Amino acid sequence: MSVLVTGGAGYIGSHMVWALIERGEDVVVVDNLSTGARGLVADGAHFVEGNAGDGALIARLIGAHKVDAAFHFAGSIVVPDSVAEPLAYYANNTVVARNLIAACVEGGVKNFIFSSTAAVYGEPAQSPVAEDAAKQPINPYGRSKLMTEWMLEDAARAHDLRYVALRYFNVAGADPKGRSGQSTPRATHLIKRACQVALGRVPQLAIFGTDYPTPDGTGVRDYIHISDLVAAHALALDHLRRGGAPAIFNCGYGHGFSVREVVGAVERVTGHRLAVREEPRRPGDPPSIVADAARIKRELGWTPAHDDLDEIVRTAYAWESKLNSAG
Repeated sequence: MSVLVTGGAGYIGSHMVWALIERGEDVVVVDNLSTGARGLVADGAHFVEGNAGDGALIARLIGAHKVDAAFHFAGSIVVPDSVAEPLAYYANNTVVARNLIAACVEGGVKNFIFSSTAAVYGEPAQSPVAEDAAKQPINPYGRSKLMTEWMLEDAARAHDLRYVALRYFNVAGADPKGRSGQSTPRATHLIKRACQVALGRVPQLAIFGTDYPTPDGTGVRDYIHISDLVAAHALALDHLRRGGAPAIFNCGYGHGFSVREVVGAVERVTGHRLAVREEPRRPGDPPSIVADAARIKRELGWTPAHDDLDEIVRTAYAWESKLNSAG
C-alpha cells in the first residue's frame, strides 16, 4: 500500500514525506509547484506535478499505487490574502479538498489526514483553547478550513472513510538534518522573516500591531516545531490504520510568545540586532491564540521533543543560511 501526500513539495508536506520515507512507506507526492519546490521532495518518493483537486488524476494515482491513506497539505495559507481574495481561497482550499475527498471515497482510500488550522477558532474566549471551543473564524482562510472539516465529518458518516484533522497553531523551524525548510518566496512566517532580516536579505522586520490586549501589545502565538508537527501526523496515521475513530486534535505546545519575544529570541540566537518597524494591525489577525494540547497527548501519546523557542529559531536560521549560501 502507498500513502498519497498532496502539497508534498511545500514546507510542511516535504517534511512529512521525509518522515514517511524513513518509516519505510511508499509515498506518492502531488504538488502543482505554485509555492512548493521540487528539490524539497525526498529521494524515493514518486512525484507527480498536478493539482490535488484534479479528480481524474487522483483516481489514477490511487489505483496505480494502491493508496490506503492520504495526507492533504495543499492549500493557500496567507491570512491577509484570504481577506483580499476570499473566492480564491475557497477555490484552492475548500473546492480542491472536496474533489480530493470525493476521489478518495470513490477509490476506496479509508484513511485521510487533514491539515487544518487554529484559525477555525477565530478569537477564542478562553486561552489555551481546546478542540471543543466555539468555531468562529474571523477570516476566509479559517472559514475555508472549517468547511473542509465539516465535509470530512459528513463524508465519514456516509462512507467508509476515517479521518484526523490536525489544527495547527504556528508552525516554525526546519528539519534538524537540513533537508527541508520554509522556502516559499512570499512566506509571511514571523520567524522566517526575522531570520531573513538577521541575514541581511530583508532590510526590516514589520511588526503588525502593537496595541493588542497582550502583555507587550504585540500578537501572541503558540509556535510548534515542524518536527513535532510531523510526528503528530505519523501518530494520526497509525491511529487510523488501527481502525481508530475520526478525530480532531490541536497541534501546539500550550504556551505562547509575543512578536517582541520572538524578535528577542532571533537576536539572541543569531547575534544580530534586528531593524524593526511598527505597522498597523493586519486584517484577520487575532490578538492571541494558544493551544490546549491535552487531547492529542492523551489519545495519541504525542510527546513533543522540540518545545524550545531558541531551538526552533536555530533550525530556521540554519535553513535560511543554507538558502542564502545557495544564492
